[in-house]
Amino acid sequence: MNKAHWKKIIEIAWPLIIANSFWNLQLTIDRVYLGNYSTEALGAVMTVMGVFWVPMALLQQTSSYITTFVAQYNGADQKEKIGEAIWQALFVAIVGGLLFLGLMFLSDWFFNWVGHSVPIQKLEVEYFDAIAYSALPTALVAVASGFYTGLGKTKAVIGINFVGLFLNVILDYLLIFGKLGFPSLGVAGAGYATSIATLGAGLYGLFLLFSAKNEIQYKIKSSLRLNFELLKQFLKFGLPSGMQWALEGLAFTVFLIIMGRVSQGGDAALASSSIAVTIMMLSVLPSLGVAQAVMTLVGQHLGEKKPELAERMTIAGVQISLMYMSIAAMTFVLIPQFYLSWFANNENPNLWAEVSDITPKLLKIIAIFTLLDSVYLNISFALKGAGDTRFVSLIALIVPWPIMVLPAYLVKDWNNGVIWAWGFAAVYSVFTSGILFLRFKQGRWKMMSVIQ
Repeated sequence: MNKAHWKKIIEIAWPLIIANSFWNLQLTIDRVYLGNYSTEALGAVMTVMGVFWVPMALLQQTSSYITTFVAQYNGADQKEKIGEAIWQALFVAIVGGLLFLGLMFLSDWFFNWVGHSVPIQKLEVEYFDAIAYSALPTALVAVASGFYTGLGKTKAVIGINFVGLFLNVILDYLLIFGKLGFPSLGVAGAGYATSIATLGAGLYGLFLLFSAKNEIQYKIKSSLRLNFELLKQFLKFGLPSGMQWALEGLAFTVFLIIMGRVSQGGDAALASSSIAVTIMMLSVLPSLGVAQAVMTLVGQHLGEKKPELAERMTIAGVQISLMYMSIAAMTFVLIPQFYLSWFANNENPNLWAEVSDITPKLLKIIAIFTLLDSVYLNISFALKGAGDTRFVSLIALIVPWPIMVLPAYLVKDWNNGVIWAWGFAAVYSVFTSGILFLRFKQGRWKMMSVIQ
Protein backbone atom coordinates (compact mmCIF):
# COMPACT_ATOMS: atom_id res chain seq x y z
CA MET A 1 0.00 0.00 0.00
CA ASN A 2 1.46 3.35 -1.05
CA LYS A 3 -0.08 6.25 0.85
CA ALA A 4 1.22 8.74 -1.72
CA HIS A 5 -0.79 6.99 -4.47
CA TRP A 6 -3.89 6.96 -2.28
CA LYS A 7 -3.47 10.65 -1.53
CA LYS A 8 -3.07 11.57 -5.20
CA ILE A 9 -6.15 9.60 -6.21
CA ILE A 10 -8.28 11.06 -3.41
CA GLU A 11 -7.17 14.61 -4.28
CA ILE A 12 -8.60 14.16 -7.78
CA ALA A 13 -11.48 11.87 -6.82
CA TRP A 14 -13.22 13.71 -3.99
CA PRO A 15 -14.56 16.58 -6.16
CA LEU A 16 -15.69 13.99 -8.73
CA ILE A 17 -17.46 12.00 -6.02
CA ILE A 18 -19.34 15.11 -4.92
CA ALA A 19 -20.08 16.10 -8.52
CA ASN A 20 -21.33 12.60 -9.39
CA SER A 21 -23.43 12.66 -6.23
CA PHE A 22 -25.07 15.89 -7.39
CA TRP A 23 -25.88 14.37 -10.78
CA ASN A 24 -27.18 11.13 -9.31
CA LEU A 25 -29.08 12.95 -6.61
CA GLN A 26 -31.06 14.63 -9.39
CA LEU A 27 -32.28 11.20 -10.50
CA THR A 28 -32.76 9.98 -6.93
CA ILE A 29 -34.80 13.06 -5.98
CA ASP A 30 -36.92 12.48 -9.08
CA ARG A 31 -37.65 8.96 -7.92
CA VAL A 32 -38.25 9.85 -4.28
CA TYR A 33 -40.69 12.61 -5.28
CA LEU A 34 -42.37 10.30 -7.78
CA GLY A 35 -42.49 7.48 -5.23
CA ASN A 36 -44.49 9.85 -3.06
CA TYR A 37 -46.58 10.82 -6.09
CA SER A 38 -47.41 7.19 -6.95
CA THR A 39 -45.71 3.78 -6.80
CA GLU A 40 -46.75 3.13 -10.43
CA ALA A 41 -44.91 6.32 -11.50
CA LEU A 42 -41.76 5.08 -9.76
CA GLY A 43 -41.79 1.81 -11.72
CA ALA A 44 -42.48 3.60 -15.00
CA VAL A 45 -39.61 6.06 -14.51
CA MET A 46 -37.10 3.28 -13.86
CA THR A 47 -37.99 1.56 -17.12
CA VAL A 48 -37.72 4.84 -19.02
CA MET A 49 -34.34 5.64 -17.50
CA GLY A 50 -33.09 2.28 -18.71
CA VAL A 51 -34.36 2.96 -22.23
CA PHE A 52 -33.16 6.57 -22.15
CA TRP A 53 -29.74 5.60 -20.83
CA VAL A 54 -28.84 3.37 -23.79
CA PRO A 55 -28.55 6.14 -26.44
CA MET A 56 -27.73 8.73 -23.78
CA ALA A 57 -24.76 6.71 -22.50
CA LEU A 58 -23.42 6.41 -26.04
CA LEU A 59 -23.58 10.18 -26.48
CA GLN A 60 -22.48 11.20 -22.99
CA GLN A 61 -19.63 8.74 -22.58
CA THR A 62 -18.33 9.31 -26.10
CA SER A 63 -18.30 13.05 -25.43
CA SER A 64 -16.66 12.62 -22.03
CA TYR A 65 -13.82 10.56 -23.51
CA ILE A 66 -12.21 13.94 -24.07
CA THR A 67 -10.89 13.30 -20.55
CA THR A 68 -8.33 10.82 -21.89
CA PHE A 69 -7.20 13.10 -24.74
CA VAL A 70 -6.75 16.02 -22.35
CA ALA A 71 -4.93 13.83 -19.80
CA GLN A 72 -2.52 12.37 -22.35
CA TYR A 73 -1.84 15.71 -24.06
CA ASN A 74 -1.28 17.25 -20.64
CA GLY A 75 1.04 14.44 -19.54
CA ALA A 76 2.98 14.70 -22.82
CA ASP A 77 3.27 18.50 -22.36
CA GLN A 78 1.35 19.18 -25.60
CA LYS A 79 -1.14 21.61 -24.05
CA GLU A 80 -1.52 23.60 -27.28
CA LYS A 81 -3.37 20.62 -28.82
CA ILE A 82 -6.05 20.45 -26.14
CA GLY A 83 -8.28 23.24 -27.51
CA GLU A 84 -8.73 21.64 -30.92
CA ALA A 85 -9.54 18.27 -29.31
CA ILE A 86 -12.20 19.98 -27.16
CA TRP A 87 -13.95 21.29 -30.27
CA GLN A 88 -14.17 17.82 -31.84
CA ALA A 89 -15.88 16.58 -28.67
CA LEU A 90 -18.26 19.58 -28.74
CA PHE A 91 -19.20 18.84 -32.36
CA VAL A 92 -20.02 15.25 -31.39
CA ALA A 93 -22.08 16.47 -28.41
CA ILE A 94 -24.11 18.98 -30.44
CA VAL A 95 -24.87 16.71 -33.41
CA GLY A 96 -25.65 13.73 -31.17
CA GLY A 97 -27.87 15.80 -28.89
CA LEU A 98 -29.96 17.08 -31.79
CA LEU A 99 -30.32 13.61 -33.31
CA PHE A 100 -31.47 12.30 -29.93
CA LEU A 101 -34.68 14.34 -30.16
CA GLY A 102 -35.80 12.17 -33.07
CA LEU A 103 -36.34 9.29 -30.64
CA MET A 104 -39.41 11.08 -29.28
CA PHE A 105 -41.29 10.07 -32.45
CA LEU A 106 -40.78 6.40 -31.53
CA SER A 107 -41.75 6.51 -27.86
CA ASP A 108 -45.44 5.57 -28.24
CA TRP A 109 -44.64 2.59 -30.43
CA PHE A 110 -41.72 1.42 -28.30
CA PHE A 111 -43.42 1.46 -24.90
CA ASN A 112 -46.48 -0.21 -26.37
CA TRP A 113 -44.12 -2.94 -27.59
CA VAL A 114 -42.56 -3.24 -24.13
CA GLY A 115 -45.97 -4.41 -22.98
CA HIS A 116 -46.36 -3.10 -19.45
CA SER A 117 -49.85 -2.33 -18.18
CA VAL A 118 -51.65 0.52 -20.01
CA PRO A 119 -51.44 3.04 -17.11
CA ILE A 120 -47.69 2.34 -16.82
CA GLN A 121 -47.25 2.74 -20.61
CA LYS A 122 -48.84 6.19 -20.53
CA LEU A 123 -46.50 7.31 -17.76
CA GLU A 124 -43.48 5.89 -19.59
CA VAL A 125 -44.19 7.86 -22.77
CA GLU A 126 -44.79 11.10 -20.85
CA TYR A 127 -41.52 10.82 -18.97
CA PHE A 128 -39.37 9.82 -21.96
CA ASP A 129 -40.65 12.66 -24.15
CA ALA A 130 -39.90 15.18 -21.40
CA ILE A 131 -36.44 13.97 -20.44
CA ALA A 132 -35.28 13.60 -24.06
CA TYR A 133 -34.61 17.34 -24.09
CA SER A 134 -31.81 16.80 -21.55
CA ALA A 135 -29.61 14.84 -24.00
CA LEU A 136 -27.81 17.77 -25.63
CA PRO A 137 -27.06 19.69 -22.41
CA THR A 138 -25.93 16.45 -20.73
CA ALA A 139 -23.38 15.93 -23.51
CA LEU A 140 -22.16 19.52 -23.12
CA VAL A 141 -21.72 18.96 -19.39
CA ALA A 142 -19.72 15.82 -20.22
CA VAL A 143 -17.31 17.76 -22.44
CA ALA A 144 -16.78 20.61 -19.97
CA SER A 145 -16.38 18.21 -17.05
CA GLY A 146 -14.10 15.95 -19.10
CA PHE A 147 -11.77 18.86 -19.83
CA TYR A 148 -11.27 19.69 -16.15
CA THR A 149 -11.09 16.02 -15.15
CA GLY A 150 -8.36 15.34 -17.72
CA LEU A 151 -6.31 18.18 -16.26
CA GLY A 152 -6.87 16.89 -12.74
CA LYS A 153 -8.62 20.18 -11.84
CA THR A 154 -11.76 18.44 -10.69
CA LYS A 155 -13.07 21.07 -8.26
CA ALA A 156 -14.61 22.92 -11.23
CA VAL A 157 -16.78 19.85 -11.93
CA ILE A 158 -18.48 20.30 -8.54
CA GLY A 159 -19.81 23.73 -9.53
CA ILE A 160 -21.12 22.49 -12.89
CA ASN A 161 -23.07 19.64 -11.33
CA PHE A 162 -24.24 21.72 -8.36
CA VAL A 163 -26.04 24.09 -10.73
CA GLY A 164 -27.94 21.12 -12.15
CA LEU A 165 -28.82 19.73 -8.74
CA PHE A 166 -29.96 23.07 -7.34
CA LEU A 167 -32.26 23.77 -10.29
CA ASN A 168 -33.58 20.22 -10.35
CA VAL A 169 -34.62 20.17 -6.68
CA ILE A 170 -36.64 23.36 -7.11
CA LEU A 171 -38.16 22.44 -10.46
CA ASP A 172 -39.08 18.90 -9.35
CA TYR A 173 -41.11 20.31 -6.45
CA LEU A 174 -42.82 22.87 -8.66
CA LEU A 175 -43.56 20.73 -11.71
CA ILE A 176 -44.33 17.30 -10.25
CA PHE A 177 -46.82 18.46 -7.64
CA GLY A 178 -47.89 21.79 -9.19
CA LYS A 179 -46.73 24.23 -6.50
CA LEU A 180 -46.69 28.06 -6.57
CA GLY A 181 -49.07 28.23 -9.50
CA PHE A 182 -47.20 25.77 -11.73
CA PRO A 183 -49.21 22.92 -13.33
CA SER A 184 -49.05 19.48 -11.73
CA LEU A 185 -47.32 17.44 -14.46
CA GLY A 186 -46.40 14.31 -12.51
CA VAL A 187 -43.82 12.17 -14.34
CA ALA A 188 -43.60 14.65 -17.22
CA GLY A 189 -42.80 17.38 -14.68
CA ALA A 190 -39.87 15.32 -13.39
CA GLY A 191 -38.57 14.95 -16.94
CA TYR A 192 -38.88 18.65 -17.77
CA ALA A 193 -37.26 19.57 -14.46
CA THR A 194 -34.22 17.39 -15.28
CA SER A 195 -33.98 18.81 -18.81
CA ILE A 196 -34.10 22.46 -17.71
CA ALA A 197 -31.71 21.84 -14.80
CA THR A 198 -29.19 20.09 -17.06
CA LEU A 199 -29.39 22.96 -19.54
CA GLY A 200 -28.41 25.32 -16.73
CA ALA A 201 -25.46 23.10 -15.82
CA GLY A 202 -24.39 22.85 -19.46
CA LEU A 203 -24.41 26.61 -19.99
CA TYR A 204 -22.39 27.14 -16.83
CA GLY A 205 -19.90 24.49 -17.97
CA LEU A 206 -19.41 26.26 -21.30
CA PHE A 207 -18.96 29.56 -19.49
CA LEU A 208 -16.08 28.07 -17.52
CA LEU A 209 -14.63 26.26 -20.54
CA PHE A 210 -14.39 29.42 -22.65
CA SER A 211 -12.76 31.54 -19.96
CA ALA A 212 -9.89 33.88 -20.84
CA LYS A 213 -7.52 31.81 -18.69
CA ASN A 214 -8.25 28.65 -20.66
CA GLU A 215 -7.77 30.53 -23.92
CA ILE A 216 -4.29 31.60 -22.85
CA GLN A 217 -3.22 28.14 -21.70
CA TYR A 218 -5.08 25.79 -24.03
CA LYS A 219 -6.28 27.92 -27.00
CA ILE A 220 -9.93 26.86 -26.53
CA LYS A 221 -11.72 29.68 -28.40
CA SER A 222 -9.14 30.17 -31.11
CA SER A 223 -9.03 26.45 -32.00
CA LEU A 224 -12.57 26.42 -33.41
CA ARG A 225 -12.29 24.20 -36.49
CA LEU A 226 -13.44 20.81 -37.70
CA ASN A 227 -10.31 18.66 -37.90
CA PHE A 228 -11.39 15.44 -39.64
CA GLU A 229 -8.23 13.54 -38.70
CA LEU A 230 -8.52 14.48 -35.03
CA LEU A 231 -12.29 13.86 -35.08
CA LYS A 232 -11.66 10.42 -36.57
CA GLN A 233 -9.09 9.71 -33.84
CA PHE A 234 -11.51 10.91 -31.16
CA LEU A 235 -14.33 8.70 -32.46
CA LYS A 236 -11.99 5.73 -32.89
CA PHE A 237 -11.47 5.60 -29.13
CA GLY A 238 -14.48 7.54 -27.84
CA LEU A 239 -17.21 5.57 -29.59
CA PRO A 240 -16.14 2.19 -28.12
CA SER A 241 -15.97 3.86 -24.70
CA GLY A 242 -19.52 5.14 -25.17
CA MET A 243 -20.62 1.78 -26.54
CA GLN A 244 -19.51 0.05 -23.34
CA TRP A 245 -21.99 2.10 -21.31
CA ALA A 246 -24.68 1.89 -23.97
CA LEU A 247 -24.42 -1.88 -24.32
CA GLU A 248 -24.47 -2.41 -20.57
CA GLY A 249 -27.41 -0.02 -20.37
CA LEU A 250 -29.22 -1.96 -23.10
CA ALA A 251 -28.71 -5.23 -21.24
CA PHE A 252 -29.99 -3.76 -17.97
CA THR A 253 -32.93 -2.14 -19.76
CA VAL A 254 -34.03 -5.49 -21.18
CA PHE A 255 -33.43 -6.99 -17.74
CA LEU A 256 -35.75 -4.41 -16.14
CA ILE A 257 -38.37 -4.93 -18.84
CA ILE A 258 -38.30 -8.62 -17.96
CA MET A 259 -38.76 -7.70 -14.30
CA GLY A 260 -42.01 -5.97 -15.28
CA ARG A 261 -43.19 -9.23 -16.88
CA VAL A 262 -42.49 -11.73 -14.11
CA SER A 263 -45.47 -13.95 -13.38
CA GLN A 264 -45.66 -13.11 -9.69
CA GLY A 265 -46.55 -9.41 -9.40
CA GLY A 266 -44.84 -7.70 -12.33
CA ASP A 267 -45.61 -4.19 -11.07
CA ALA A 268 -44.15 -5.01 -7.63
CA ALA A 269 -41.08 -6.63 -9.17
CA LEU A 270 -40.53 -3.59 -11.38
CA ALA A 271 -40.93 -1.11 -8.52
CA SER A 272 -38.65 -3.17 -6.24
CA SER A 273 -36.02 -3.39 -8.97
CA SER A 274 -36.35 0.36 -9.47
CA ILE A 275 -35.61 0.99 -5.80
CA ALA A 276 -32.70 -1.47 -5.82
CA VAL A 277 -31.12 0.12 -8.92
CA THR A 278 -31.57 3.62 -7.50
CA ILE A 279 -29.78 2.68 -4.28
CA MET A 280 -27.11 0.80 -6.22
CA MET A 281 -26.40 3.79 -8.47
CA LEU A 282 -26.20 6.11 -5.49
CA SER A 283 -23.88 3.81 -3.54
CA VAL A 284 -21.30 3.32 -6.31
CA LEU A 285 -20.71 7.06 -6.78
CA PRO A 286 -17.53 7.14 -4.64
CA SER A 287 -16.15 4.16 -6.57
CA LEU A 288 -17.04 5.91 -9.83
CA GLY A 289 -15.24 9.07 -8.72
CA VAL A 290 -12.16 7.05 -7.79
CA ALA A 291 -12.30 5.25 -11.16
CA GLN A 292 -12.48 8.58 -13.00
CA ALA A 293 -9.43 9.76 -11.06
CA VAL A 294 -7.65 6.53 -12.01
CA MET A 295 -8.53 7.12 -15.68
CA THR A 296 -7.05 10.62 -15.51
CA LEU A 297 -3.84 9.47 -13.81
CA VAL A 298 -3.39 6.53 -16.18
CA GLY A 299 -3.75 8.90 -19.14
CA GLN A 300 -1.31 11.40 -17.68
CA HIS A 301 1.30 8.81 -16.71
CA LEU A 302 1.12 7.08 -20.09
CA GLY A 303 1.56 10.51 -21.70
CA GLU A 304 4.67 10.85 -19.52
CA LYS A 305 5.80 7.33 -20.59
CA LYS A 306 5.47 5.96 -17.04
CA PRO A 307 3.24 2.85 -17.41
CA GLU A 308 4.37 1.21 -14.15
CA LEU A 309 3.19 4.24 -12.19
CA ALA A 310 -0.14 4.06 -14.04
CA GLU A 311 -0.47 0.42 -12.94
CA ARG A 312 0.24 1.24 -9.30
CA MET A 313 -2.35 4.03 -9.37
CA THR A 314 -4.96 1.60 -10.68
CA ILE A 315 -4.31 -0.93 -7.91
CA ALA A 316 -4.53 1.85 -5.34
CA GLY A 317 -7.90 2.88 -6.81
CA VAL A 318 -9.22 -0.69 -6.49
CA GLN A 319 -8.09 -0.81 -2.85
CA ILE A 320 -9.82 2.47 -1.95
CA SER A 321 -13.06 1.47 -3.68
CA LEU A 322 -13.21 -1.97 -2.08
CA MET A 323 -12.76 -0.55 1.42
CA TYR A 324 -15.57 1.96 0.94
CA MET A 325 -17.92 -0.45 -0.83
CA SER A 326 -17.54 -3.11 1.87
CA ILE A 327 -18.98 -0.67 4.41
CA ALA A 328 -21.84 0.35 2.10
CA ALA A 329 -22.66 -3.29 1.30
CA MET A 330 -22.98 -4.08 5.01
CA THR A 331 -25.68 -1.42 5.38
CA PHE A 332 -27.72 -2.99 2.57
CA VAL A 333 -27.79 -6.25 4.51
CA LEU A 334 -28.18 -4.88 8.05
CA ILE A 335 -30.54 -1.88 7.62
CA PRO A 336 -32.56 -2.39 4.40
CA GLN A 337 -35.62 -0.67 5.93
CA PHE A 338 -33.66 2.59 6.08
CA TYR A 339 -33.39 2.62 2.30
CA LEU A 340 -36.91 1.34 1.76
CA SER A 341 -38.35 4.19 3.84
CA TRP A 342 -37.20 6.72 1.21
CA PHE A 343 -39.81 5.44 -1.22
CA ALA A 344 -42.70 4.57 1.12
CA ASN A 345 -46.16 5.11 -0.38
CA ASN A 346 -49.46 3.77 1.02
CA GLU A 347 -51.67 4.93 -1.85
CA ASN A 348 -51.74 1.32 -3.03
CA PRO A 349 -51.12 -0.64 0.21
CA ASN A 350 -51.21 -4.09 -1.38
CA LEU A 351 -48.61 -3.14 -3.99
CA TRP A 352 -46.41 -1.47 -1.39
CA ALA A 353 -46.61 -4.53 0.86
CA GLU A 354 -45.24 -6.67 -1.99
CA VAL A 355 -42.49 -4.13 -2.69
CA SER A 356 -41.56 -4.03 1.01
CA ASP A 357 -41.14 -7.80 1.01
CA ILE A 358 -39.06 -8.05 -2.18
CA THR A 359 -36.71 -5.06 -1.86
CA PRO A 360 -34.68 -6.17 1.23
CA LYS A 361 -33.92 -9.46 -0.55
CA LEU A 362 -32.72 -7.59 -3.63
CA LEU A 363 -30.49 -5.34 -1.51
CA LYS A 364 -28.57 -8.39 -0.26
CA ILE A 365 -27.80 -9.26 -3.88
CA ILE A 366 -26.94 -5.63 -4.62
CA ALA A 367 -24.37 -5.81 -1.80
CA ILE A 368 -22.48 -8.52 -3.73
CA PHE A 369 -22.95 -6.78 -7.08
CA THR A 370 -21.56 -3.45 -5.93
CA LEU A 371 -18.47 -4.97 -4.30
CA LEU A 372 -17.48 -6.55 -7.60
CA ASP A 373 -18.57 -3.48 -9.54
CA SER A 374 -16.06 -1.36 -7.62
CA VAL A 375 -13.29 -3.55 -9.07
CA TYR A 376 -14.85 -3.49 -12.53
CA LEU A 377 -15.15 0.30 -12.57
CA ASN A 378 -11.53 0.96 -11.68
CA ILE A 379 -10.09 -1.58 -14.10
CA SER A 380 -12.34 -0.58 -16.99
CA PHE A 381 -11.59 3.12 -16.52
CA ALA A 382 -7.87 2.38 -16.32
CA LEU A 383 -8.02 0.46 -19.60
CA LYS A 384 -9.98 3.29 -21.22
CA GLY A 385 -7.49 5.82 -19.90
CA ALA A 386 -4.88 3.96 -21.93
CA GLY A 387 -7.05 3.66 -25.04
CA ASP A 388 -8.07 -0.01 -24.69
CA THR A 389 -11.71 0.89 -25.33
CA ARG A 390 -12.53 -1.77 -27.93
CA PHE A 391 -11.89 -4.68 -25.58
CA VAL A 392 -13.98 -3.12 -22.81
CA SER A 393 -16.80 -2.51 -25.30
CA LEU A 394 -16.56 -6.10 -26.58
CA ILE A 395 -17.05 -7.49 -23.07
CA ALA A 396 -20.13 -5.27 -22.63
CA LEU A 397 -21.50 -6.61 -25.93
CA ILE A 398 -20.98 -10.31 -25.27
CA VAL A 399 -21.10 -11.11 -21.56
CA PRO A 400 -24.42 -9.71 -20.20
CA TRP A 401 -26.79 -11.60 -22.50
CA PRO A 402 -25.94 -15.28 -21.81
CA ILE A 403 -25.10 -14.73 -18.13
CA MET A 404 -27.71 -12.19 -16.96
CA VAL A 405 -30.45 -11.34 -19.46
CA LEU A 406 -31.29 -14.76 -20.92
CA PRO A 407 -31.32 -16.49 -17.50
CA ALA A 408 -33.57 -13.71 -16.16
CA TYR A 409 -36.04 -14.40 -18.98
CA LEU A 410 -35.93 -18.14 -18.33
CA VAL A 411 -36.66 -17.80 -14.60
CA LYS A 412 -39.30 -15.02 -14.81
CA ASP A 413 -42.14 -17.54 -14.34
CA TRP A 414 -40.47 -19.34 -11.45
CA ASN A 415 -41.48 -18.92 -7.84
CA ASN A 416 -39.53 -15.83 -6.62
CA GLY A 417 -38.50 -15.19 -10.21
CA VAL A 418 -37.34 -11.62 -9.49
CA ILE A 419 -34.91 -12.89 -6.81
CA TRP A 420 -33.50 -15.55 -9.12
CA ALA A 421 -33.07 -13.00 -11.90
CA TRP A 422 -31.11 -10.61 -9.70
CA GLY A 423 -28.97 -13.53 -8.58
CA PHE A 424 -27.84 -13.93 -12.18
CA ALA A 425 -27.04 -10.21 -12.24
CA ALA A 426 -24.59 -10.87 -9.39
CA VAL A 427 -23.04 -13.75 -11.36
CA TYR A 428 -22.63 -11.36 -14.29
CA SER A 429 -20.62 -8.98 -12.10
CA VAL A 430 -18.29 -11.85 -11.16
CA PHE A 431 -17.56 -12.60 -14.82
CA THR A 432 -17.03 -9.02 -15.99
CA SER A 433 -14.75 -7.98 -13.13
CA GLY A 434 -12.73 -11.19 -13.52
CA ILE A 435 -12.27 -10.86 -17.28
CA LEU A 436 -11.18 -7.22 -17.11
CA PHE A 437 -8.77 -7.92 -14.25
CA LEU A 438 -7.07 -10.60 -16.38
CA ARG A 439 -6.87 -8.14 -19.30
CA PHE A 440 -5.31 -5.56 -17.00
CA LYS A 441 -2.70 -7.99 -15.66
CA GLN A 442 -1.82 -8.99 -19.23
CA GLY A 443 -0.39 -5.49 -19.63
CA ARG A 444 -1.00 -4.71 -23.32
CA TRP A 445 -2.62 -1.42 -22.33
CA LYS A 446 0.75 -0.10 -21.14
CA MET A 447 1.89 0.31 -24.74
CA MET A 448 -1.24 2.13 -25.95
CA SER A 449 -1.88 5.83 -26.64
CA VAL A 450 -4.79 7.84 -28.07
CA ILE A 451 -2.68 10.84 -29.12
CA GLN A 452 -0.41 11.05 -32.16
